[in-house]
Amino acid sequence: MRLQDWPEQERPREKLLARGAGSLSDAEVLALLVGTGRQGTHAVAMARRLLAEAGGLRGLLDQPAERLARLPGIGIARACRLAAVVELGHRHLAQDLARGEALTDPAKAGDYLTRRLRALPYEVFACLFLDTRHRVIAFEELFRGTLDGAEVHPREVVQRCLAHHAAAVILGHNHPSGCTEPSAADRAVTTRLRQALGLVEVRLLDHFIVGDGPACSMARLGAL
Repeated sequence: MRLQDWPEQERPREKLLARGAGSLSDAEVLALLVGTGRQGTHAVAMARRLLAEAGGLRGLLDQPAERLARLPGIGIARACRLAAVVELGHRHLAQDLARGEALTDPAKAGDYLTRRLRALPYEVFACLFLDTRHRVIAFEELFRGTLDGAEVHPREVVQRCLAHHAAAVILGHNHPSGCTEPSAADRAVTTRLRQALGLVEVRLLDHFIVGDGPACSMARLGAL
């Protein structure tokens, strides 16, 4: 059955307008972005198949644009559209953090770091620099590594804090394996960074480990 032949209240576009975007399934949201299906297949059916083969939205949208373009029914134009939507989500969250309000909910920082770092196939160590009122000054990726780890240099972290005139900092790094359990090395480097930052009166608020599921807060574990 073609989408045009569906009951009006069940078509993705009409459903969104009547009930809001939250009422749509993952496949229906994807179908709206894709626009049309392949010959003999409507957009929702194609979206369902893509999601099933990729293991869900994350498995699909975490892929780089060049890989998306090779999927059946996607192509270059649709792959770029999907990649742009993901980037819009990143920028929307970043703008929310940078509106000038104090960061009173550390979970927001964890969500932001998760979106920025989770899909990367290699380990990245990043910092959110904050002012005296805990407003975000900047976000930077400081170190990149391999699948297994990234070497972190406390002196460079301190230098970047001083360059931004930061009064506090939130750290984050990803585990490409998906496991958010902090390793002995994670705990050791967190301690070293807290001590080094303390010498220049920069407060380490948290260190998030990003993987599958919610980010792990080292502060909540009592490791700070």
